[in-house]
Amino acid sequence: MSQVIALGPAARMLTTREAALRLGVSLRTVQLWVEASILPAARTPGGHRRIPYNAVEALAMNMGLADQAPPSALSKPSHPPSSAHPAPASGAIQATPHAPAATPPRLADAPLKIVLVARDDAWLQSCASALEIFGRSVEVHVADNGYVALLMIGREAPQLLVTTLELPGMDGIEMLRTLERCDVLSGLQVLTLMSPEATAQYVHETLPIGVEVMPLPVSPEALAIRVGRWLLARQPNGGRHE
Repeated sequence: MSQVIALGPAARMLTTREAALRLGVSLRTVQLWVEASILPAARTPGGHRRIPYNAVEALAMNMGLADQAPPSALSKPSHPPSSAHPAPASGAIQATPHAPAATPPRLADAPLKIVLVARDDAWLQSCASALEIFGRSVEVHVADNGYVALLMIGREAPQLLVTTLELPGMDGIEMLRTLERCDVLSGLQVLTLMSPEATAQYVHETLPIGVEVMPLPVSPEALAIRVGRWLLARQPNGGRHE
């Protein structure tokens, strides 16, 4: 939800498109970060979001973009005059102006991107180590709170999100609801880890539809087994052997 923020008359504000260009992310990602209060935003009388320039620059610094010049949202690519492109000599190989894009890798060839979220750093590192058995088939990122997880998911959405509910600052339920509001959750496979006592309460009342539940405690080895099943399911034959 957009915040109501006090701004002076000289405060520089950016549109969501300008903020997305500066941060190198999509418009939907900026919306996600605003909904999660990672970026503060105000609304114009017409209902459009405006984000303080200083807040965008602070986030850019945290993302390691401070040394990169912000791209202009209004600039257009310039085309040199035709004289700058002389006709190729006879027999020369001329590049095709609109060459077809490279064929994307098959789903089974691309690594399974996983974001693990828990407040227990030792458990996170143990899980990351247990998943090393899959080598390049997985790409693991860890976060110890919901805000960091949303930053990761906003920049590059994973295929699998594994999270506990008890997180500092933003709990797991709030994080999942933010993803649901921004229509990001529908593209993720989500595994929520919770105690047996909390399962009955959350599964039917609070958790978004489609979220899978795994009762705690969960050992790193048990999580690796579950991830292995997902990897098999991504194979072209669905993991079946003839």
